[in-house]
Amino acid sequence: MVTQVRPPRRDEMNAYYRALPFANGLPQWEPADAAWHGGPEPWPPQRTRATAEQLEEWAEADVKNESFHPVATFVDGACVGASATISFDVTVPGGGTVKMAGVTSTAVIATHRRRGYLRRMMQAMFEAALERGEPLAMLSASEGSIYGRFGYSPATYRTRWELNRHEAALLPAAPDPGSLELVDAAQARKAWPTVHAQVRAHRVGELTPLPGRWDRLSDDPDGTNGPLRYLVHRDRHGDVDGIANFRLPWSSTAANAGTLVVEALEATNPAAYRALWSVLVDFDLTKTIVAPARPRDEPLRWMLANPRAMRVTRQSDNLWARVLDVPLALTQRSYGAPGELVFTVETDRMCPANNRTWLLHADGASATCVATDREADLTITVPALSSLYFGGISAHDLAYAGHITPHSDSAIGQLARLFRIDTEPHNSFGF
Repeated sequence: MVTQVRPPRRDEMNAYYRALPFANGLPQWEPADAAWHGGPEPWPPQRTRATAEQLEEWAEADVKNESFHPVATFVDGACVGASATISFDVTVPGGGTVKMAGVTSTAVIATHRRRGYLRRMMQAMFEAALERGEPLAMLSASEGSIYGRFGYSPATYRTRWELNRHEAALLPAAPDPGSLELVDAAQARKAWPTVHAQVRAHRVGELTPLPGRWDRLSDDPDGTNGPLRYLVHRDRHGDVDGIANFRLPWSSTAANAGTLVVEALEATNPAAYRALWSVLVDFDLTKTIVAPARPRDEPLRWMLANPRAMRVTRQSDNLWARVLDVPLALTQRSYGAPGELVFTVETDRMCPANNRTWLLHADGASATCVATDREADLTITVPALSSLYFGGISAHDLAYAGHITPHSDSAIGQLARLFRIDTEPHNSFGF
């Protein structure tokens, strides 16, 4: 038996896709309530099996895409496993961006699981990412128990919340200096990149969009869901500073009738944010507002006369992070306070260059991270460091769970002061 882990050739791309669940209409997520889905069911219906024409279209697009890096496992010439990374920039604390390998569409076919093929593909992707100068890898974990053993750990979260229209009264505020407008898909396609770029510059965890990210926005109905609608906010100069995509899906049951689903909403300032929500939470002939894939710290809650009215109905981790190069990653973000920390990484089997004691010196917006012989303040696992990297996870909780071992009474407090940020990291779309 001959086993190879390598990028597929162009003539092997159809077989590569056939190893992936989405190409075969098979489940690709654990059967749990999905926090990014606005419908009442846990998960949207499965796709049908991809046609030969679709496979060819995907292959042509992916071969030309310099940011797409596929890898596959071949056993005696047959493709039995597949994965890929997509090169992104991700916003980190301080507002800078870091090159990141986004792991996507990963699977081993059912007849060849439990043989180490996933680990070998992950190792190959890590090594390729490091060669490209990408010190981070991130993914959405289809099952929570799989990816921790490769060094990943949750870094961002998302919530799905509901609000009854009759409970959605907003607190009084100053008049809106701008204006609102319902627009068509063509106008929305123009507005989204501008708004997203401004939001991404200040939101930790947000990603650079792939080319064509909003090209598929349409005014056409989507089955019984009805078409997407688009609401934009303009500032007093007439420039778009906020946008929302929403729909009014049809329902066969009285319990779910009259629901307005906000599928995406971004604003560059509080006035635009409040104005968009003021329309969406009081839309005629509706009774329930559902917003999936929202940040855990949604400011709208604090604009409501009754903050308790916003009910979180689903919550899940979103992107998991994995530090591939400790000193490169840590010197590309800023820290909440100046200071020093000496820490040891011991158990990184897949990126062994990380296994040593490091001195992190932070001075506001800049930092250095170098190997040292000094006594460590703490020992930390790579998954814990990866969760802390984006600033949204508690150092105290990770230490309490055994992922961090302090060697002094002040170590965890210093770690928390350096890494923690406000607001929590969030990313608005997956990959």
